[in-house]
Amino acid sequence: MSYDNTPEFLKDALKFGINLGLERMEALDNLLGNPQKDLKVIHIAGTNGKGSTASFISSIMAASGKRVGVYTSPFLERFSERMRVIDGREALENLETDETIGEISDRDLSRLSALVEDAANTMEKNGLEHPTEFELVTAICYLWFKEQKVDIAVLETGLGGRLDSTNVIENPLCTVITAIGLDHTDRLGETIDLITAEKVGIFKKGCPAVVCDPDEMILDENFKGVVRDVVINRANELDVPVEFTTAGNITPTYTLDARMHFKLEGNDTIYTTKLLGLHQTRNAAAAIACARKIEGVTEEDITFGIAHATWKGRAECLCLDPVIMMDGGHNDQGAQSLATVLGDVLDGTLRGKPWRVVMGVMKDKNVDGMLNKLHEGGVNLHDVRTVLVNNSRSMNPNELSEKIKNVYNSTVKVSSFEDAREAVKIAYQDSLDDGMPLLVTGSLYLVGEVRGVLKELIRGEVD
Repeated sequence: MSYDNTPEFLKDALKFGINLGLERMEALDNLLGNPQKDLKVIHIAGTNGKGSTASFISSIMAASGKRVGVYTSPFLERFSERMRVIDGREALENLETDETIGEISDRDLSRLSALVEDAANTMEKNGLEHPTEFELVTAICYLWFKEQKVDIAVLETGLGGRLDSTNVIENPLCTVITAIGLDHTDRLGETIDLITAEKVGIFKKGCPAVVCDPDEMILDENFKGVVRDVVINRANELDVPVEFTTAGNITPTYTLDARMHFKLEGNDTIYTTKLLGLHQTRNAAAAIACARKIEGVTEEDITFGIAHATWKGRAECLCLDPVIMMDGGHNDQGAQSLATVLGDVLDGTLRGKPWRVVMGVMKDKNVDGMLNKLHEGGVNLHDVRTVLVNNSRSMNPNELSEKIKNVYNSTVKVSSFEDAREAVKIAYQDSLDDGMPLLVTGSLYLVGEVRGVLKELIRGEVD
């Protein structure tokens, strides 16, 4: 099911843009009675892998019988995806057939939005700045999770960490830092040490932290030591017990049902997951280390939770006949990880084979870098439909077509479409006819725009 259930006042608040800082969030929470202070929180920051790690952690927590609140962004198909409550194993299992399980209801969203809107208006009357859209949504999340009496809230930062709206949390059960890279440099800093400092800004005095080992991040070698030093220095300043997590020198295996199986270094357990790619073993390693710090979580809970974790639109296999993959990776690291997945998925049966692709990207991203990573990773783009994404930042599809031809060669078939949904319908029918695997990629905005259409096509609900 795909529809826009975003409250109007939140759409209107988009005009306030992105404005990092905690003053507005603190004032807003104070007017609402500081609901965040009643939550037990696992707090996650990083450049790549936050959502997947949040999915792993929340799935493990639910597997242990806990009532878990999960807050992530952005949403793909419904605004209500941004916050959900997973109440134990049964709800976790039901998510596999009904993706809307546990999402905030339209009624609760409307009711709590009104409360937050009143508080924001009070702030303005008192001479304070109006909160940003993300700050307003975060406040709604805190109110709802408190009402829902969640045992644990898993919160993903929106941007950065130190000045992110979620960073009003004072005593998290654990903080988690996933892979770090050079992204959002205009807001977080142009160097890897400045960006890392923003991410570890979620560390709190004495609270344990789990950090993906920099040696396993997709970074220039000279950056890895810088990241480690920044993490350690901040941890020492705040007396934070920090654990660097590693998947180890492992090679995951894939089966023809689009599942990945892997072990972690020093652990004989074989984990199975629907989240594909070597990078997901690293996200899982961080999630497992975090879970082991939470009271009442068993190793069986961890194995069950890893197996039932879902995170749509990230190397997601929607169909096996024909093979349909979707991935919203929008930077060099994401493209490199995707290239690895496409070579290994389905037991390597598609390695080197031509792909039909629907691609739309944001013009402010390093598109040349993304395309180079796909090319270097052996992804054989054969029949590409470039599209205009329903977003003001979308790159013109004709410009994207030229970039693809420059990185690949003149023999690749490229055509441009103004309508992403129409391009997907045509591409799907072509793959249905000739069996060529289909990939939709370039932006999470594109994935969100067309995922519902593709699922309807697969179910035979669209002519």
